[in-house]
Amino acid sequence: MCLIVFDWRPDAADGPLFTLAANRDEFFRRTAEPVGWWQDAPGVLAGRDLVGGGTWLGMSRDGRFAALTNYRAPHEMRADAPTRGTLVGDWLNGNASRNHGGENDTPLAYLQRVAQTGDIYNGFNLLVGDWTRRELGWYCNRSDRAPALLAPGTHGISNAVLDTAWPKLVKKRAELAAILARDAMPPLERLIDLMRDPRLARDDELPATGIPLERERALSAAFIETPEYGTRGTTALRVTSHGEVVNVAVAERSDDNGSHRIVRPGDFERSFAFNVEREAG
Repeated sequence: MCLIVFDWRPDAADGPLFTLAANRDEFFRRTAEPVGWWQDAPGVLAGRDLVGGGTWLGMSRDGRFAALTNYRAPHEMRADAPTRGTLVGDWLNGNASRNHGGENDTPLAYLQRVAQTGDIYNGFNLLVGDWTRRELGWYCNRSDRAPALLAPGTHGISNAVLDTAWPKLVKKRAELAAILARDAMPPLERLIDLMRDPRLARDDELPATGIPLERERALSAAFIETPEYGTRGTTALRVTSHGEVVNVAVAERSDDNGSHRIVRPGDFERSFAFNVEREAG
């Protein structure tokens, strides 16, 4: 997952709490399953990386959410580093709580634990949320900033720290804000279309991340197209409060229907909706 823009409104009494549009960028040869309910963790709704076993974005019936992007630092990559996708899966399926004896784990507590061993991984950004607590946190293991809960607002993450002003992030964050200003609950398909944008940034706008200029150009698009690497799928997510009820709606458009063959343009779509199941108390 290499571009995420989202709007966070935890104080909303009624209406959208969280609206997200995200592209997952990956090598086409790396096999993955599209979004679906996991057989070995039935409360988790996410895609699945069939190489590392983790995921890049997902949610759970009890109101958990997590998403991850890689941090672009090509000269720091280690082949022996553990897979980063398990950081998302562990939060979603409750392993974070069970492994530390905590029945009521929080996003910030989880991120703080991840940060204790963050240096063993290649670079990443990690968003972790809990809709029942109305908490959303962020941590990057290549940033000097400690894990923190996010204030309300519209944000973006690509392959640098939160809200780094890369052209595609700035553009899509502003476009998301403009869409939501006109319609607080746009169709999820509209958010997906927002992200399927192949236009490149100008050379004078490009960041310098240690990769060749030609590749920097290709990766400057929100929707990336190269022969071996690119945007594999787009996810739109909305979490809405209706009094005591929290509803989750998610849609995904993918270039892989689960057969592990990439087809352009991607038209395999899935959508899900469910109410968060609160613990009886």
